[in-house]
This record gives sequence, structure tokens and C-alpha cells, in this order.
Amino acid sequence: MAQATATTTATAAEVLAELAALEDPQMRAVNANHGDDHGVNLTRLRTVAKRLKVQPELARELWQCGDAAARLLAILICRPKLFGREELDTMLREARAPKVQDWLVNYVVKKSPHVEELRVLWFADPDPVVASAGWALTTDWVAKKPEGLDLPGLLDTIEAEMTDAPTRLQWAMNHCLAQIGIEHPGQRARALAIGERLGVLEDYPTPPGCTSPYAPAWITEMVSRQQPR
Repeated sequence: MAQATATTTATAAEVLAELAALEDPQMRAVNANHGDDHGVNLTRLRTVAKRLKVQPELARELWQCGDAAARLLAILICRPKLFGREELDTMLREARAPKVQDWLVNYVVKKSPHVEELRVLWFADPDPVVASAGWALTTDWVAKKPEGLDLPGLLDTIEAEMTDAPTRLQWAMNHCLAQIGIEHPGQRARALAIGERLGVLEDYPTPPGCTSPYAPAWITEMVSRQQPR
């Protein structure tokens, strides 16, 4: 997220034209496989953001365009603390593309004074895409602020619901399961047992040298890295 004062001004129309010129059909096809509807190289997108720096009003205009690449750029040039709780809630519900939702949660919501209210609100939402954002924020709390969380209760919910959860929510719940096992030794045996019994993502193809998203393998690998060598 850019932090400096903006020095390059541009209209939303000019920025949209620049993004359109960066569109790559092959990249759009690759992104479509992940549910993302844009074809702009993210490194080039970040270069545009670096040039524009922080421009809150332009960011709002770009977001309202509805274009995924424009929204990603808007996230990079906005000022997170200027958004109200209701505004962020609306934005999250509009952000259906996985990359847009991921950036919105990680680059904006986590820096907002409303983050805890939104975490609680989204966690219980009946929309699985919205709920996945609540689980993502809860996973962050598992590592950073676990004092206010009911970890055994989270494991109860994961054990009961993860297998049949829609894909994006299932991934978010699985991440939370792994994070609990990694960060909390007292809950580790149960987290491993749940992961082994449910078998979620056990057969997910993982490139050599990468950590499997299968929770037992993920937990085991990350805990091993914590051990003195």
C-alpha cells in the first residue's frame, strides 16, 4: 500500500484507458481459471499504483467502475482508515472476484479501525463468499490476537462444516484449521486429527518445494520450521 503523498494526478478515465492498454488476453485466460476477471499483470499494476501514490478520491472513482483491475488499483492507492464500516461492508459484498476480495481484506480491512466489527459480522454471514472474508480475518487473529477467540469452538465448526463448505469458504476454514495447529500447541493434536479425518485438500496438486494446503502436512511442515536446528 503506497503511503506517500500523491504527486501524479489523473482522471479515472485516463487510468482506465491505461489499464485497458495493459490488458493481456493470455493472462486473462489464466486468471479466469482462478475466478478472476482481469488480464493485467499485477507487477505492472503495482507500477501504476507506485506512480499515482495515495489518491483516496480517485480510488473511490475507480472502485465504482466495477472493473476488477481498476478495483485492484483502487485498493493500492486508497487510504484504508477513511472508509466507514458500512462502506467497507458494501465493498466486500461487491468484491466477488477472489483477488479483489483478498486484497481488500488484507490491504484495507486489516488496517481499518472497524476490522473487529467486520470480522464478527462477516464470519456469521449466510453468503459463503462473505463468510470466507470473516474466516480470513479470524485466521489472522488466531496468530496475532487469539485471546478473544474460542479456539475449541472454531475447531468444532470446522469439523462439522468444512467438508461440505463451498470452495472459497472451505479454503478459508482450512487455513484457519492449519493456523490453529501451527500457532497453538495445546490445540495441535486435535487440529491434526480433524485434518486427517476430513481429508480436505489431501490430494491437492502441490509443486515441488511448496507446502501442501492439506492441513496435517501444512501444520507439520510449519511446526518443523519453528524447531531449533
